Amino acid sequence: MKLYFAPGFTSLADHIAMLEAGIQFDLVKVDLETKQLEGGGRYMDINPTGYVPALMFDDGEVLTENVAILAWIADRAPELAPQGHLCRVRLLEMLSFIATEIHKRFPTYLSLPEEVREPTGQQIVHWIGFVAGRLERGYLFGETFTVADAYLFQLAWGAAQLGFALPEPLGEYIARIEQRPAVQAALHREGLA
Repeated sequence: MKLYFAPGFTSLADHIAMLEAGIQFDLVKVDLETKQLEGGGRYMDINPTGYVPALMFDDGEVLTENVAILAWIADRAPELAPQGHLCRVRLLEMLSFIATEIHKRFPTYLSLPEEVREPTGQQIVHWIGFVAGRLERGYLFGETFTVADAYLFQLAWGAAQLGFALPEPLGEYIARIEQRPAVQAALHREGLA
C-alpha cells in the first residue's frame, strides 16, 4: 500500500491516522508544482486531479480525498472512530464539515494576493473556532483521539504555522496532539520536525 503525500499538506492527517492505526504502508512524495513523484513518474497517472492524498492499495486501486481515506482508516481501526449512537455518520459529518468549511478555504487564501486575503483568513479562523467549541473534553468526540482529530490537527497546525491567531483551546490541543508518537513520527518522516 502506498500513501501519496506532500509535506505539510492535508495528506499529513492521513499519514498520522495510518500510523495511529498501525497500518503498514510506503510513502511516496509528490511535488505538487510539477506533479512529479519522488523517484520518477507522473502523479497525474495515479490521481488525475493532482491533489494529495491518494492511497494506492496493493491491487492498484486508488482511493482519494481525505474524508474517504480517513473513513476507510476508521473502519479498519475502530479505536480511531467515535463510539455510540450514529457514530459512523457523526464521523462522516465532522470530516465533511472540516473538508468543506475549513480545508477548502486554505487554497483560496494562499492563492490570493496578500492585500485581499483577510476575509478568507477570517472565515478560516471562524470555522476553526467553531469546531474548537467541540474540544471541551479534549478531542472532537470526547476523551478519545479519532481520525477527525488528525484532520483538524493538521489544519490548525498549518494555520498556526501561517501565523493565524487561533482561539483557545486550540493552542493546547495542537501542542498535546503534536506530542503523540504517531504525529511525531509523521512529522519526522515528512521532514517537518
